[in-house]
Formats: sequence, structure tokens, C-alpha cells
Amino acid sequence: MADALFVIPASVLRNLSDKLYEKRKNAALEFEGIVKQLASSGDHEKISLVINLLTTEFVYSPQANHRKGGLIGLAAATVGLTSEAAQHLEQIVPPVLNSFSDQDSRVRYYACEALYNIAKIVRGDFIIFFNQIFDALCKLSADSDGNVQSAAHLLDRLVKDIVTESDQFSIEEFIPLLRERMNVLNPYVRQFLVGWITVLDSVPDIDMLGFLPDFLDGLFNMLSDSSHEIRQQADSALSEFLQEIKNSPSVDYSRMAEILVQRAASPDEFTRLTAITWINEFVKLGRDQLVPYYADILGVILPCISDKEEKIRVVARETNEELRAIKADPAETFDVGAILSITRRQLDSEWEATRIEALHWISTLLNRYRAEVLCFLNDIFDTLLKALSDSSDEVVLLVLDIHACIAQDPLNFRQLVVFLVYNFRVDHSLLERRGALIIRRLCVLLDAERVYRELSTILEGEADLDFACIMVQALNLILLTSSELSELRGLLKQSLVNAAGKDLFVSLYASWCHSPMAIISLCLLAQMYQHASAVTQSLVEEDINAKFLVQLDKLIRLLETPIFAYIRLQLLEPGRYIWLLKALYGLLMLLPQKSSAFKRLRTRLKTVPLCSFNGDQIKQASSGNPYSQILCHSGSQISEDGDITQDNGNLQNGINFASRLQQFEQMQRQHRMLAKSQAQSRISSASLSKVEPKAEPWRIPTSEGNRPLSRSSRRGVGQFQI
Repeated sequence: MADALFVIPASVLRNLSDKLYEKRKNAALEFEGIVKQLASSGDHEKISLVINLLTTEFVYSPQANHRKGGLIGLAAATVGLTSEAAQHLEQIVPPVLNSFSDQDSRVRYYACEALYNIAKIVRGDFIIFFNQIFDALCKLSADSDGNVQSAAHLLDRLVKDIVTESDQFSIEEFIPLLRERMNVLNPYVRQFLVGWITVLDSVPDIDMLGFLPDFLDGLFNMLSDSSHEIRQQADSALSEFLQEIKNSPSVDYSRMAEILVQRAASPDEFTRLTAITWINEFVKLGRDQLVPYYADILGVILPCISDKEEKIRVVARETNEELRAIKADPAETFDVGAILSITRRQLDSEWEATRIEALHWISTLLNRYRAEVLCFLNDIFDTLLKALSDSSDEVVLLVLDIHACIAQDPLNFRQLVVFLVYNFRVDHSLLERRGALIIRRLCVLLDAERVYRELSTILEGEADLDFACIMVQALNLILLTSSELSELRGLLKQSLVNAAGKDLFVSLYASWCHSPMAIISLCLLAQMYQHASAVTQSLVEEDINAKFLVQLDKLIRLLETPIFAYIRLQLLEPGRYIWLLKALYGLLMLLPQKSSAFKRLRTRLKTVPLCSFNGDQIKQASSGNPYSQILCHSGSQISEDGDITQDNGNLQNGINFASRLQQFEQMQRQHRMLAKSQAQSRISSASLSKVEPKAEPWRIPTSEGNRPLSRSSRRGVGQFQI
């Protein structure tokens, strides 16, 4: 230290710590000359002592003016050393960097000025301190003092120039520091970081693209910054990197894919759009490399398809199509189960477009990887059944397409129908809202006869009789009205002459027994008019309730539709179709005279021509009803062509109608017993709660003078008190 004091005049040291800048500046100039003389004589030992003096006595001094003078002195010493300064940088630079965190803003300002002058002298030799300098500049970029910020910006530009022209810069050592700083939220620091990323990326010898995954997330994070300028700078940098990726032969898509998936779910709209755009390009470029990430990518693409921003929706749809077009091999890294899990979750999305695309994916997987998908059937089956209650018709139709594809196997077909009936049972609203659509679509996709046979088999043994009745009535209405079931109706019409039609009739009969009106409709459809009349005659008082009359009203209306045109045409030959006439009159007798259905059917029957009867039939007709004698032919039956034949024990075309009628009556007895049990339960509950009992289910609502049926007396069929 004494040697250093001997070299430097006391006046220079005194002026170096003066409060006036001009004196400190002049002292620094003298200091520069002294160091230059020492350097020319090669006395580096004394130079080291002088630098040590400046550091310990000035830069680390508690006095601010001393610290300012010390910084100016270090810069002057570097200028004096010129080309020989590199060997003393280990002494010169650390004290200056330490001053960047000084509490006095003027000291921080002079530190920037000093390091600027040092860097100008040493240039490339300065690179060994780059990380420390970068870290210091990063902090100074957000300095509270404007002058310090300006000085830091000047130093920053110089350092950038030095780095771009240096061949000693180590990007590998710099990236960890950059990655750490990318999480800073300060806008000034963010601008500083984006600036450095852009500059380093412009240097041909520096491969920033190879390290992009290390700071990509930070750049995406800046897209949601409140500052428009920062968002613009980050977007510009990302666009440049994306263009480089397109032109690069080898890119590490995997690490970046994970980042993009996270950012595609960002609440910020601009971030989502940018992330989806990147994913779109990655899917096009990476293809097979992205197979392990298909499920994750799909998990963010599907929600974006329903994004409120149109640009995001467009890119998401394009990406979705690109992704679906790639045919991967499950034997490798393609995880069918993971994708099914994603689509299953997206079926609960509130957005229809997302649910639709999720179903398209399941359908695609079924077509390509059927065996693998069926392995996960238990995981998705319940969700697919639940989707049948969706508010969107398009969703329901797609679900049915998938169910039909799954049900190509007999075991899966049976499972589908069983679960479908179960869902209808536990959710009657599903049957009301979607029942017709579901059944009709399945009939188109899986063969109507097969579907109806399976449904009939299940309903035949249904323990819930009320549900079975409702379900059969729904199936019957679909059978009678749906254009998709026209072939099935045609087959049933041939039941008396066609073995296939007879077999179908018998198959449906057992479950149709749950509903009297369904059985009558089935018999009319199959042209088994004598049995329809017998079923009508077998009905008792308890069967003819309000629900029955509602169903009967529907049937009378259907008789006027094109589906039953053949029945109306057969009425042109009442002598040939006596049992048809009797069946219709039986239905007429069950209807209240004031009802519109009664008037409609009576009007139709009045149009039946008398001329088709032979002379004997007309002579035997009693006054007031020309068909009364004809309707008494209970001992004869009509074959399919309408010819009257003798009774042969109710056996036609292999169908034992007597046995079928017993089957129907037995089923109706079970329904009556259930109704009585339910009525008694309601009465007991009402008695306990002291509340007036509700109207019994067998009573018919009164209107325009109609009185309810009497429980005390059991009248014959159709003997209403009108």
C-alpha cells in the first residue's frame, strides 16, 4: 500500500475523492497518465498495487465521493493500460460490478459509466465476466433512477456489440441465467430480456433455437403483459423463432410441446392464439415426433374449438383435422387409452362444438383401432350412455353412431340395449325427450328387426310393470309412425302368410302385452283382426282408464294416416273383412260418445258401403245396424285374404291365438294387481297425513256431462254410462 501511495501523488488522491466532478475527472486523467507510464515500463506489480488502492480505499469506502472517485480511477487505469488491461481485469471489473447495487444512485450511475469505458478498451476480453455483467444490467434496467437506467442502456448496447463480434461467448453458460431471469415480471426487465434474446438469435454462430425450450415459456408469459410494447416484442421474437423452426431440419418438439399445451389453456386470449398457432405448425412439422403428446395436445385443442375468439376456433379446427389425419401405431408410443380419457372428459364440456369433436375422435379411434378401444369400453360406456341425454340432436346422433359401431359384436349389442333400457327406466325424461330419436337411429344403424326383437326380449321380463307399459307404448308408436321402420311394418303385415313376419309378431307379442292398446295396434298392423277383436272383448273395467283412452285416441288418429290406408281400403269390402269391422266397432264402443275420437271413428265407419254384402247378409241385418248379424259370426274367422273360414281352434299359420290371449290376460292381471296395490298405498299414506285422497287412476275425468265409471258394478265391454 505504501508503494502505491509513493507512486500516486497525494494531491491526485485528494482530488479523486473531491465532491466536485471536475476535480475528480482531472485527478482521473492524471491517474491514467501514471498507469500508462507504469505499463510502458512493464511494472505490473505496481499497477496491481495501484488498482488495489483504488478498490480498498475508494470503491469500498463508506464515503460516496470516494466511491465515485474510485470508479472513475478504475476506468482511467484501464484506459492507461490499453492493450495490457486484460491481465488486470480480475482486479478491475468485480469492484465495479459490486457498485451496481450501491444505495447511492449517483454511484450506480458512475459504475455504469466506468464499466462502459472499461468495456470499450478490453472488448472481447470482457466476455469472461458476461454472466455477472448481464445479471447486473438486468437489475439496473429496472432501476428507480432514470439517469441510471439511461446509463445502463448505453452500457447494454455496447455489451451487445461486443458479444455479437466475439467468438468466446458461451451460450451454454448463459442459458441457465437467462432461464432464471425469464420469470421476472418487471416490464423493464422483460424488455431487457427480449432484447437480448433477439440479439443473440441474430448471431449466426449462436444456436438460440437449440435452447428455445429453456426460455420459451417465459416468452409466452410475456404475451399477457399489460404493456402493449412488451407483448409486441415477445410476439415478434416468437414469430422469428417459429419461422426458424419451419426452416430447421432438426427440432426438439417434445419439450416445447409440453410448454405449448400449458399455454394453450391460458386465460389470456392472445397467449392462447399464439400457442394454438405454434401447436398447429408443430403438428404439421413434427407429426410422428409428437405422437407421445397427442393426448395432451388434444386436451387443449378440443376446448379451443369452442373458443369465443373466432381466430382461435379456426386454428384449433385446422389443428384438430391435422392431428386426426395422422395414423399412428398403437404398438409404438400412441396411447389410445389416454386419448379416450381426454375425449371422455370433453364430453362433459358445456360447449356443443367441443362435445361433437370429442365424439368424432372416438368414432375415428373405433374405426382405426377397434380392438384397442374395446379394451377401454368400460371406461367410456357410461359416459356415452349419459351423452344420450345431451341437449344437442347432433351430439345424440353421433353418440348413437358410436354405440352402433360398438354394438357390431353380439355381446356388445346386448349390453347396449340392456343399458339403454336401464337408462330409460331411471330417467323417464330421457325416454320422453330422446326416446324416439334414439330408437329410430339405432334401427337405421343396427337393423330395425334386430333392435325391436332385443328390446322385446328385455321388456318381456321387466320387473317394473309401469315402466314396461310406458316403454312398450313408446316403441309401438315409433313402430307405427317412423319412416325408418317401414320395412318392419311391411313384414308384420305379412304375418299370416310369411314365416318371418309370424316369427316377428310372436317375438313382439310377449312384451306388447304390457299395453292393451299396443297389442291391438300390433294386431291391426299384422291384419290379425279377429285377435284384435278378442283382445278388445277381454278388457275389463279396470283396464279402461284415462291412460288407456289417451292411447286409444292416438290409435284412432293414426287410423286416418297413410300408414293404415290399407285398413281403410279393406273397409270397402266389409263382407270379406268382418273381423276388422267388428274390431273397429269394439274400439268405438269403448270411446266416450262426446270425445273427438268417437266422432272420428264413427264417421269413418258410416262410410262403409252396404253393397259389398251378399243378399243373405243384408236380409239378415237387423234394422238400425246393417252389420249386426255379420258381427255375430264369432264362430268363424278370416284368413289373410279375407275369406270366412270355420274356426279351427284359434290356430292360424302356426300361431295359437288362444294361448296368446291367455298370455295377454295374465299380464293385464299383473298390471291390475299392481294398480290396486299402488292405490291402497296412496290411500294409506293419505290417511296418515289426513289429506284428501287423490283421484284413483282408473277414473275417467268428467267433461260435458260424462260421469266417471262406477266401481260398484262391472259392466260389459263398452257399456259406458254416457
